[in-house]
Amino acid sequence: MDTRPNLLVPIDFHDLSLMGLEYGYRIARTFELEINLLYVHEEPGILANFFTSEETDKVIARIREELKSIARKASVESGLTVNAIVRKGTVHSRILSMAEELDSKMIIMGTRSSSEDKGISGAHTSRVIRSANRPVITLTQRHRHEGCHSILLPLDLTKETRQKVSWAITMAKKMGCRIRVVSALWSKHDPEVIRRLRNQLNQVKQFIAEAGVDCVGEIVESDDNARTLVPIILNYADKHIDIDMIIIMTQQENGVVEYFLGSSAQEIIRKSPVPVMSIVPKELGFIYFNY
Repeated sequence: MDTRPNLLVPIDFHDLSLMGLEYGYRIARTFELEINLLYVHEEPGILANFFTSEETDKVIARIREELKSIARKASVESGLTVNAIVRKGTVHSRILSMAEELDSKMIIMGTRSSSEDKGISGAHTSRVIRSANRPVITLTQRHRHEGCHSILLPLDLTKETRQKVSWAITMAKKMGCRIRVVSALWSKHDPEVIRRLRNQLNQVKQFIAEAGVDCVGEIVESDDNARTLVPIILNYADKHIDIDMIIIMTQQENGVVEYFLGSSAQEIIRKSPVPVMSIVPKELGFIYFNY
């Protein structure tokens, strides 16, 4: 199969997945990528026994024609090359395997903001994010701005979180935007924690500035009632309406360490008003790509 530089957009014909396609136009133009639309036909368990192979083939043929129609329309609207791919299998597994086969640079998915998720827009999205060895961009609503003004980069004191910096620089350079680096202060009365946070923040700001990207940074004190990083990060994004993307570190299913607090990453993805780029730690398969 042709593996020209591309991004993968899973489609289930729901408005949310089509919204992901629209956002994919921007990323594809920015990084000069083709768009591969993927529909995964997942036979419904025991009900599959009630359909003959011929009937199943007819269903898939209709789906393929509908997907091709969407791809043609998207190509005309965007001026990009948009391909249509239909495969059988388990949705999240097939998305991951096709991303590998196509060597997709990113995966873009629309997802529900509720925890009561179904289909591509829910549980499958979560599984893809946890297992993908390439960035996954998710969004729960239409992007509020044209282009990108600022990227929010939350930091903590783990070494793995610093791996996000290279991706933030890559995205900021290509999208022509600034980076907002934020550290959340939990132990307000611990001088050592405060010192380490300030040192890390200054080092990251300097590294980003030396890469030629405009950067601002600050330490945000947590609410005494806050139990996770989530409200701190989301409140900051709400207050700074120039923020158009959040980059977070996530864990993989086979990871024994909770990177970015695991469940907190999922909560940010569900509740964020802007697209979220999720990446995995380098030690667990994180990859870079150059342009």
